Amino acid sequence: MVPLRFTDDHSTRSVTRSTFAAGRAAERRAWWFYRLRGYRIVETNVWSGGNELDLIVRRGRRLAFVEVKAKGGGRYGNPFEMVTAEKQRRLRRAAEAWLAAHPECAGLEASFDVVALLNGRVERLRDAF
Repeated sequence: MVPLRFTDDHSTRSVTRSTFAAGRAAERRAWWFYRLRGYRIVETNVWSGGNELDLIVRRGRRLAFVEVKAKGGGRYGNPFEMVTAEKQRRLRRAAEAWLAAHPECAGLEASFDVVALLNGRVERLRDAF
C-alpha cells in the first residue's frame, strides 16, 4: 500500500474543487430563484464568444443573461462588485455571440442581471449594466 502524500498542488486542487462546487450550488439557487418567478430557463453554463454565460432566462419578451456570484463571507468583498467593467465587456460579447447564433430571439428585450448569494440569501440586481 502506498502512503498518501499531500502536496501544495493537492491542497490547491481541493480548494479549487470546493470553489467550483460552491459556484455550482450558487447557480442552482439562482436557477430556482428564476423558475419560481415564472422564468423559463433557456440555457445554463453555455460558452459563447469565448466566455461563459451562467444562465440565460426568459419571461415574456424579456431575455436575461445572468451572471451568478457567491462569496464565503463579508471579508471577501461584495459579490456585486466582482462584475467589473472587463467582466461586463466579456458578458456583452458572449451575449452578442449567443444572440447571433439564435436569430429567433432577435426581437426580445435583452438585459443583464447579476445574482449574488449574500449571507445565504439570493439577491438580484436587475438590468445591472
